[in-house]
Amino acid sequence: MSKLNRLAHATSPYLLQHAHNPVDWFEWGAEALGKAVAEDKPILLSIGYSSCHWCHVMAHESFENDEVAAIMNEAFVCIKLDREERPDVDQIYMEAVQAMGSHGGWPLNVFLTPQQKPFYGGTYFPKAAWINLLRQIQRAWRNKRNDIDETSANLAEHLQKSDLERFLREPEADAFTPASLGGPYHLLSSRFDQTWGGTDKAPKFVMPSIWLYLLRHYRITGNKDALEMVKYTLEKMCRAGLYDQVGGGFARYSVDAQWFAPHFEKMLYDNAQLLSLFAECHTYTKDSFTRSVVSETFDWLNREMSHSDGGFYSALDADSEGMEGKFYTWTWDELESTLPGKSALFTRLGATAQGNWEHGRNIFYRPGDIDNEWINAKAKLMEARNKRVRPGLDDKVLAGWNAMTIQGLLDAYSAFTEKRFLDRAIACMDFIERNLIGEDRLFRSYKGKASSTEGFLEDHAFLIQAYTSLYQATFNETYLQKAEHWTENTLDRFYDSHDGFFNVTSKTAERLIASKKDIFDNVIPSGNSVMARNLFRLGTILEKEEWEEKSRQMVKGLASLIASEPGYMSNWGILYAEMVKGLTEVVIMGPNAEDVRGLLSSHPNPFVLWMGSKEKSNLPLLRERTPVNKDTTIYVCHQKTCQLPTTDVQLALQQIH
Repeated sequence: MSKLNRLAHATSPYLLQHAHNPVDWFEWGAEALGKAVAEDKPILLSIGYSSCHWCHVMAHESFENDEVAAIMNEAFVCIKLDREERPDVDQIYMEAVQAMGSHGGWPLNVFLTPQQKPFYGGTYFPKAAWINLLRQIQRAWRNKRNDIDETSANLAEHLQKSDLERFLREPEADAFTPASLGGPYHLLSSRFDQTWGGTDKAPKFVMPSIWLYLLRHYRITGNKDALEMVKYTLEKMCRAGLYDQVGGGFARYSVDAQWFAPHFEKMLYDNAQLLSLFAECHTYTKDSFTRSVVSETFDWLNREMSHSDGGFYSALDADSEGMEGKFYTWTWDELESTLPGKSALFTRLGATAQGNWEHGRNIFYRPGDIDNEWINAKAKLMEARNKRVRPGLDDKVLAGWNAMTIQGLLDAYSAFTEKRFLDRAIACMDFIERNLIGEDRLFRSYKGKASSTEGFLEDHAFLIQAYTSLYQATFNETYLQKAEHWTENTLDRFYDSHDGFFNVTSKTAERLIASKKDIFDNVIPSGNSVMARNLFRLGTILEKEEWEEKSRQMVKGLASLIASEPGYMSNWGILYAEMVKGLTEVVIMGPNAEDVRGLLSSHPNPFVLWMGSKEKSNLPLLRERTPVNKDTTIYVCHQKTCQLPTTDVQLALQQIH
């Protein structure tokens, strides 16, 4: 094994994977950037993440190779970067590569001037092509420097133009009407895959916020087609390989349109949001299918993704023993040795003697009937699988992703009223508070210690959301006070009063060549859409009209984009629907306030804010509310106007609806 390089001192599992490379890697920071300036060398910035399959392939082919490393070390200052630790840097250079006409993706390999301005880049390169490119860049740096400087200056100028400059419009005077919900629905419906569910393309990503938006569309309009689209999508993607039929949990995406062959890496952020989606769908369907998926995913999170101190790890690799998906797939011989005489069951699972996937291996389909035979077989398959070499674990704990998982757990708690979900959410928040918050700062990641990188907008926004939801689940006002505090903190350090939106990085963070504002909801909702929802919901609970107004102005300015691109503005669409429908405040006062909340929340109530107390409270809407005859009493209010109090849960449900 080669000697260790600088990455041996990193906290990122991805960087540590490269600590034995012969490449003279630096982490992103003053040492590397200063060296590039001092020696007038181009920077080779290589970005990836620990569970990235093609990152591993390129590392093995090129970065572990002495010949390739010698060229890299001679001609470049080489920087390795974990996109999950530094999404701010990744976002800038991903946009740069796309502006060059290349498809984005990881590994992302970008060549920069010493002033950090990009001039060329791409994704995966096979070894021969990579060597050729390195030599071409080396010659161009010597012989065509003026061309490089001109290209990099133009790209840097492009990067400094924000999406807001391109898409922000003057707010419409009367933006929030029920009729305005029709356009986004019809666009999503036109792109729906009638055969396999989801959006009509491959590869297929889940994009949970799209389906959460459609559930709200159904709740407002009663359009059953919207609900059926969601139900059909969830069933189809759970029947095939995207879902781990043996161990629970979802892979990141499927490479085909049928959800069959996944890219086997499992990400925390996908599964966090899918807890929310399946739990909310269950409030409409009340079926065993959605319940079992939530339960199995929860069990997987606890079994394979949990830090002993309460947080959640980031990801599991796709690969083990050098093969993608080997841990999760089966040959026919492996099945027969694990479950002798069960060939009929193997056929029910979609397996064949030749294998239904690569290398003679089988990906399971979920059997149509979950019977005792399958339950018993699954336990034996799990026992056998646990003896295999496991995929690599990215065991860093990210603040934002953990806060998203708290939200998913709390949505499961609301839907199923099972305390295990609430207890796990509280344990995760305790981890964040102990390990990722200090001196009134939220830090991005933890692995043995908190990183020195400040949390980004995403981290702060999801933390505020989690605190707000923890208050609604427990009526513990300490959580609400923390939500208020961190909202004020985020407004102070991330908010740009010039355009009314939030920067990705705080005012005290490292200055990069461009300052970005994320507005598009992708596999993770944008920090701005999450913050806008926080402002609207907390503004309502705390009667801070200025927060509500900030949120309205953000949505109004993007209303035309929400209408024209709902697939990438779906979390904005959820907030838009909340503004159209209006939020209902349900106040529960009395000794059994939390229990009554559980009886109410298991029904479809996506537009409800829950408030309450066992005794008295100084919250604006609770101040004058008291139990009637010492019985737990429910006040259903809309825009601060309350209906007659009741102790009858069924009557309260009628008032809410």
